[in-house]
Amino acid sequence: MKRYDCFFVALLGVTALTPQMALAQDFTSETDESQPASTGLGDIIVTATRHEAKLQTVPVAVTAVTGDALASADVSTVRSLTQVVPGFIGSRNMGVFQPVVRGVGSTGISVGDEPNIATYVDGVYQPESAANWIDLVEVERVEVLRGPQGTTFGRNATGGLINVITPDPSFDFRGKASLRLGRMRRDAGDYDARLYFTGPMGDKVAADFAALFRKNDGYIDDLVRGGTLGNQRVIDLRSKLLFKPTDNFKVVLTGEYFNQESTTNSPQPLDGNTAGNNWPGVIVPTRAWQASLTEVPLLNLTRWSAALHTRLDLGSVLLETTTGFLNLRWRQTTDGDASNIKLSNFPAVFESESGSQEIKLSSANPGRFQWLVGGYFYQFGGGAPVLEPWTTTNPALPLAGPSLTPKLDGRSFAVFAEGTYEVQPNLFITLGGRYTTETRWFSQSNNGVLLVNDVSKTFKKFNYKVGIRYEVTDKTNVYATYSTAFKSGVYNMAGISGTPVNPENIKAAEFGIKSDPLEWLRTNLAAYYYDYKGLQLQSKAPTGPGYILQNAANAEIYGGEFETIINPVRDLRLRAAVAYTHARYKDFPNAQGFTPIVNGNGNYAGNVAAPYDASGKVMTRAPEWSGNVGFDWSHDVGNGRVTLAGNLLWSSRVYYDFANIFSQRPYTLSNLSINWQPGSEAFKVGLWVTNLTNEKVLQTVRPGTLGTDGFYEQPRKIGITIETKI
Repeated sequence: MKRYDCFFVALLGVTALTPQMALAQDFTSETDESQPASTGLGDIIVTATRHEAKLQTVPVAVTAVTGDALASADVSTVRSLTQVVPGFIGSRNMGVFQPVVRGVGSTGISVGDEPNIATYVDGVYQPESAANWIDLVEVERVEVLRGPQGTTFGRNATGGLINVITPDPSFDFRGKASLRLGRMRRDAGDYDARLYFTGPMGDKVAADFAALFRKNDGYIDDLVRGGTLGNQRVIDLRSKLLFKPTDNFKVVLTGEYFNQESTTNSPQPLDGNTAGNNWPGVIVPTRAWQASLTEVPLLNLTRWSAALHTRLDLGSVLLETTTGFLNLRWRQTTDGDASNIKLSNFPAVFESESGSQEIKLSSANPGRFQWLVGGYFYQFGGGAPVLEPWTTTNPALPLAGPSLTPKLDGRSFAVFAEGTYEVQPNLFITLGGRYTTETRWFSQSNNGVLLVNDVSKTFKKFNYKVGIRYEVTDKTNVYATYSTAFKSGVYNMAGISGTPVNPENIKAAEFGIKSDPLEWLRTNLAAYYYDYKGLQLQSKAPTGPGYILQNAANAEIYGGEFETIINPVRDLRLRAAVAYTHARYKDFPNAQGFTPIVNGNGNYAGNVAAPYDASGKVMTRAPEWSGNVGFDWSHDVGNGRVTLAGNLLWSSRVYYDFANIFSQRPYTLSNLSINWQPGSEAFKVGLWVTNLTNEKVLQTVRPGTLGTDGFYEQPRKIGITIETKI
């Protein structure tokens, strides 16, 4: 049987289940997250432990942000969760989303190299970093779990995970539409139109539809052709169909289409460092939001996805399944030296398909013993029909690369179980485990000549979790956990090797306190220690625009986060969070190091690549201190209500190389908005500004032999919003 046949057999097996055998999906909760609570702050129901529970009682460091809170903080995509989640960085490399939590995060950019901060949408695992540009159109809440999730979630989540939970269709008709119009530098327009509606299609069937059109004009000055770069156009269409024939059984079918066309992969050399300085006629950007590239870059992708969720309540137990499918095509052309001199480019087309199937049985009634057991199957395949690094014929810089056509496949099976027992009043013990076996296949051709023929390797691992929670009072919980997680070995898509890197493994200890000491005050504290071994790290190759993938020996990470919400008076809510992260490499003598070169004209002209002992150095994308503060204040004005909201993110220095040479200095990013809504709540109008101080913040820095380049966050945007209910 072919590898993909296994997935389709599993899919057919689930869709053919009888109602008595159907399953559910944990993330689409029917519980009202704003239900009355014992404190004035209210309770949020989360699924961080794969059971529905109050946020303040789950023994996990998790930040849960409701849809309304995301809107007031101007968080419209998963990457911008940086603004509200402590210890989280929404980094990127060209079109690849690279989230980091507590210093743990993937640097991989190729198909099959899954991020170790796992992303889920309505319970469906999103494996490809290039596909995880998730827009938050209509969201119930987002949960960000900090720390390894190696047992009940499991899928490569050595650092944490992101859960995006969207609402199920409703049998009551409702809807809304919004339009945002903004302006950036050089009068670059920013447009965002969103539509959502839901309603019944009969007594037992309901549906919804969410649509997004987002577009921004270029805000990066093109110093070669004139005009601008950095433009982006996004179309996102998503729909759910809910079938609920009885009170104890439901099926939810989801489909989504996402399409992006952009030139956002327009790097610029930092400190003027490009090998182009060795040639006459070079144009070097001198300020942020400028680019001087040989060709207009391209970053286009199309994503199709589908999911099937079922849930059957058998009284004392719940039987649930989640089935997912993803198809991605990603095309890019990126300048490898960030200059107008024709030295290097990186054109590529990546294609991938993946499918997943989870089956879970769990306890449904309250009691001293809560448990769940399940199985998980995942399969993927993909490759790069076009992967051709090229260079000019200048004999002084022969960096032409091969025409590579790599192909990757993988298949994974896992079984898991977890139980929590109240051994005595208010004292709970948790034990969990997961066994995973995973096989990966790799082949590689160069100009049609087969170099590596379908080699494979299997990785097996048992991970576990031990936890204890004590309910000091009905408003205060303390907990401690010890857990492990792993990410299997992977092949380097851009390499010509039949040997994968080794798996990475993490052991984590965590202690936390969650307390609502006053009706208007919530305080959560978490402290942790990680023993992190075999890190899979990617960096620019010593020659050309490609990448190498290697294992670091190990790392030591420890730190903590503090979050608080204060509701001192009616209509005013304050929130703040701070994170401390001590992240250091240990025993990493063969790191890929880059040292700037100064040419005869006194200009930086690339970097020298050489092995570097990074032992003791700060880990990349792991600022020592970071945090955020925000507020929401409302007041009745005339026949309506005015709401003023603000958010400020701050971070200490962020390093982007193993030798700690290249970095983003400490920075702050701030957003501010004011809205007015009539008493009927039929519509809302508002003014907003993002990046209020026009801060120049790097999304990433990429050192290589051809120079050091980077991408900046968008400059200040000012605009208006109009929203209406339908």
